[in-house]
Amino acid sequence: MGVNAEWTRKAADDRVDSPRSVEQLIDIRQQQLSHVLYWRFYVNLALMLVDAAMFIIAGATVLLVLGQPNSFMSYQFGFRVNVTVYMCIAAALYVLCLQKSGIYHRHVMGDGYQINTLLFKGAVECWVLLCALNFALNLDLWLSTLTYMLAAAWLLTVLSRAVSRVFITRGRRKGEYAYGTVVVGSPEGIGRTLKFLARRQQLNYRPVAVCPIRFNKAEGRIERETNLDTLNDEMAANWGSALPVLEYDDYHLAERMVDMHAQTVMISDVFKRYSDNYNIFSVRMESLGLEVAMVASVADTSGHEITIRSIQGTTIITQRLAQYSPANRIVKRVFDLVVSSLAIVCSLIVTVPVAIAIKLTDGGPVFYTQTRIGLRGKPFQMIKFRSMVTNADELKAKLAEETGQEDRFIFKMKDDPRITKVGKFIRRFSIDELPQFLNVFKGDMSVVGPRPPLPEEYARYNRLYATRMLVKPGITGPWQVSGRSDLSAEESESLDVSYVQNWSVLGDIVLMLRTVGAVLGHKGAY
Repeated sequence: MGVNAEWTRKAADDRVDSPRSVEQLIDIRQQQLSHVLYWRFYVNLALMLVDAAMFIIAGATVLLVLGQPNSFMSYQFGFRVNVTVYMCIAAALYVLCLQKSGIYHRHVMGDGYQINTLLFKGAVECWVLLCALNFALNLDLWLSTLTYMLAAAWLLTVLSRAVSRVFITRGRRKGEYAYGTVVVGSPEGIGRTLKFLARRQQLNYRPVAVCPIRFNKAEGRIERETNLDTLNDEMAANWGSALPVLEYDDYHLAERMVDMHAQTVMISDVFKRYSDNYNIFSVRMESLGLEVAMVASVADTSGHEITIRSIQGTTIITQRLAQYSPANRIVKRVFDLVVSSLAIVCSLIVTVPVAIAIKLTDGGPVFYTQTRIGLRGKPFQMIKFRSMVTNADELKAKLAEETGQEDRFIFKMKDDPRITKVGKFIRRFSIDELPQFLNVFKGDMSVVGPRPPLPEEYARYNRLYATRMLVKPGITGPWQVSGRSDLSAEESESLDVSYVQNWSVLGDIVLMLRTVGAVLGHKGAY
């Protein structure tokens, strides 16, 4: 580590003796940016062509299976549209809708969950657009046929993106399709960020150096951190190898980052947003075309609508979360009523036999009601099919002590002795959750949201985790589709808080679809 630190200081001294002109620095950055734009253009072009091909293959297959003619009649204008021409136009609109949804963004192309969410959004938008086009032309193409085409195209695109994601992730391990990144912060903050980047290989950040800093309270400014031993330990523990160390200074740091072919400066901590130190630092980086990224708390959100106004020389920043508007709340409530009504009626073929089986097992009650905490801390009675023995609550404290889970918010254990034979079956397929649609219909719960906690769990929430109660609890949610009981307590908490910050009706639909896969796969269900 000492070798790396000494090397960067020597390089800085050499540049001070013979500084380069601004024009030279700009030329270097232009060359680097041209290289980045080159691979981004060709990667996105390849993805667009594959997506268009998936739509054409899916559409042609559906039309062939349904025995559609080789052309469609436009009764509005009195001419026929060739199927090949129609499929090419529709494929172009499909790619356009995917692009509008953000599917080709560099941070998205290697991510699994986010890709599938945006693919679904783009497919829905394309379906609406094609419906409008068919209506305007009055084509003799059935709505059901068009729906099948979009569903098949979405499925094929999901599969093709899963394959392309493997190649992109593999390339990023070799340093391709990624932005060279300098991590700036305290030694501990740098360690946390390196650990995060090591676990998130789908992101396109490739650490090329670190820059340790600290805040000088006496002078109110940022300065270099001299404790390289701690930094060395953090890099070894969280990255597995040493990275070059850049010595912080106010004037030449950005130039040294350019020399290391960095594209992004990632701030882990120390800097506070909207402070003078941060604003001055970011301007110095951005003036040379370097992107500034910041690792934020899970409580932070990307969904803010931010407006910046300058009023009589004073800058005022306002922000709001659009999904919490009255209109969106009404849409979510209507969505809950429709889904819960359909679920209650359609599930009778399952719920009636299960109720009989539970009653015949030990003669106990069919339903189990439990006090849970709902929206903004309001308690309610949650309804479930009884899957445990009648004295399950009495045994919980003893089992929690035996398994060392007294301090965990979510008590779960494999081979729980409290679960009956029928209970084990209905839990495996999440049938025990079906009566909760009655809670949704009543308004105590939502179809999608964080799981409702017990009062004793809620009482132990910290201020950050308590924000999960700002939305109604749900039957399914990010916890249920991301591993359920196999997740650590920290991972479960992060998923719930992130949902509160970023929920949307479309996101709820995607989580419902992912729930089907989680139930069929039984991942973490015990």
